[in-house]
Amino acid sequence: MLKKFFKNGIYINHREKLLCTIDLCIVLISFFLSYWINNEFRVPIFEGLNIKNVIAVLLIVLIVYWLFFIVFKIHKSLWKYIGPVETMRIGFAVICSTIVLGAGFLLLQTDRFLLSVIVTGGLLSAMLMFALRVSYRLYRRTVMNPVINTDKAIIIGAGDAGYILSKELLQNNSFNVHIVGFIDDKRTGNVVSGYKVLGDTYDIPDIVHEYGVKVAFIAMPSASKENIQRIYDLCQSAKLETKIMKEQDNLLADDLNENKKYPVEDISIEDLLGRGEIHLDQSEIKSYLTDKVVAVTGAGGSIGSELCRQIVKFKPRQLLMIDINENYLYMLEQEFNRNRTHGTLDSSIEIISLIASIREFKAMDEIFGERHPDVVFHAAAHKHVPLMETRPMEAIKNNVFGTNNVIQACIKNKVSRFIMISTDKAVNPTNVMGATKRMTEMILQANGKNGVTKMAAVRFGNVLGSNGSVIPIFKKQIAEGGPVTITDKNIIRYFMTIPEAAQLVLQAGFYADKGEIFVLDMGQPVKILDLAEKMIRMSGFKPYKDIEIKEIGLRPGEKMFEELKLDGETTTRTKNNLIFKNNVMEITKEDITERLSKLEEVLHDDVENKVIKERLLNLIISDKDQEFNK
Repeated sequence: MLKKFFKNGIYINHREKLLCTIDLCIVLISFFLSYWINNEFRVPIFEGLNIKNVIAVLLIVLIVYWLFFIVFKIHKSLWKYIGPVETMRIGFAVICSTIVLGAGFLLLQTDRFLLSVIVTGGLLSAMLMFALRVSYRLYRRTVMNPVINTDKAIIIGAGDAGYILSKELLQNNSFNVHIVGFIDDKRTGNVVSGYKVLGDTYDIPDIVHEYGVKVAFIAMPSASKENIQRIYDLCQSAKLETKIMKEQDNLLADDLNENKKYPVEDISIEDLLGRGEIHLDQSEIKSYLTDKVVAVTGAGGSIGSELCRQIVKFKPRQLLMIDINENYLYMLEQEFNRNRTHGTLDSSIEIISLIASIREFKAMDEIFGERHPDVVFHAAAHKHVPLMETRPMEAIKNNVFGTNNVIQACIKNKVSRFIMISTDKAVNPTNVMGATKRMTEMILQANGKNGVTKMAAVRFGNVLGSNGSVIPIFKKQIAEGGPVTITDKNIIRYFMTIPEAAQLVLQAGFYADKGEIFVLDMGQPVKILDLAEKMIRMSGFKPYKDIEIKEIGLRPGEKMFEELKLDGETTTRTKNNLIFKNNVMEITKEDITERLSKLEEVLHDDVENKVIKERLLNLIISDKDQEFNK
């Protein structure tokens, strides 16, 4: 019956009024009990009293309590989530009510008996209100939402995140678990949220055996990826179902992200391969983004869209999202609209979506001339290696001449800063995509000393989860039952998460000056075979037994390993230990103009793809320069 009442429309629509009425009834009962107690438990309790005076006093009491209930918003909180905050609100409301009533009646020279009744009544009110809420919470857990057949669970990490998670698991039955304790390397033996810290992470196998644990929750949002990997391996060896608590909206410092959320999800490969906390100099980034007009080409892509998400955190005046793909751009625009509706995006930021192709100089010139961007992030590019091998002329048109269009439009319209996204495939390229990106780096360096626009490129490796990354491909193949296909069992790659890459691009953007190439520290390279095996195990399968791994051979233009620095490039460390600067190579505008002219001739010649690729590579390889200049 009660279950039906709590779910019907009357309760839902008038919940706050009903709860306030209940609390006022508790106050009324508490004061009757207080009078009875202070009257030495004599019956009848109204003996010798003026009923009108009693009613008047009680009305004053109820009005004062009601006002402070509103002030402290004690009916805004759900009873099922009763905790320290809600308890403090009740306490403050009762204390303030008691003080006001006591002071008021004292001024009226009321006898001490009534003051004693007021104080005792306040104490009883607070106790009964709290007891009622706790009882309701227990009722919901045991009667309304009984949990049966629960699995025993441990929480790894007894810090703030672990405490929050323990409360969430206690209140939310959807996980169907029973917490047996915490695991923490520094707090062994302590008690957190009523649960004992059973041992450190190296004790996990023993604790699992002793307590029959089936599920592990990793609540360590700020832990390094290496530590997460170590803990995950320990959990896997103990055959634990492993979930992780993630800290969202914490890609930047706390002052930019006041509202943090900690969702609990299945652990992913990104959690193990990502770099962890990125330290940024926010003042530097704010200096060139806050209250500025910022444009992003290729805004609908993996890197471009994440750049947009990061940029709005620094409150630009306008964000110009430029892309030729209307679907991706529309989806990103809708995402920002939802964020604005939910109050997570500053309403003062004007976000403008613009359909345009970087292949058309006129389009870029018109946009920059009308909108006057202060900063341009250039993320538009064709990047899929095999596809560019089949149509190299499209890669040249888009990546090379498109980038040149954006650079010239920036200089012409006096854009203050231009930052271009490059790739490790530009280093000693063996494929069309890499060759075109190396050519864009050369264009950038030739135009670096223009006296108007500060310029830089940011070079990094593979991005986890981006369009074309092996991660989503492997996930789909595993979901379909395999096989997981790899090109070569010995192939290795560098990986970085999309948010990590975007953050470091923003930081490197501050260092931009005269066409420098900034290289991101990609960490340790990952063997693709090892990656495939790990992803299969994370999905609950055994490699080669449940899911086959099939070697299919290198794709056209694919390298066994990627490099991050050209021969002859000298590298210096920046203030950020994850960003390195390659000194500007001497490339004249006349030289690059001649190379572009030769490349344009190639596009107009009716030649095979193989010839186009060969001529393109000859234009960018240094040992061919002498031949080219003859």
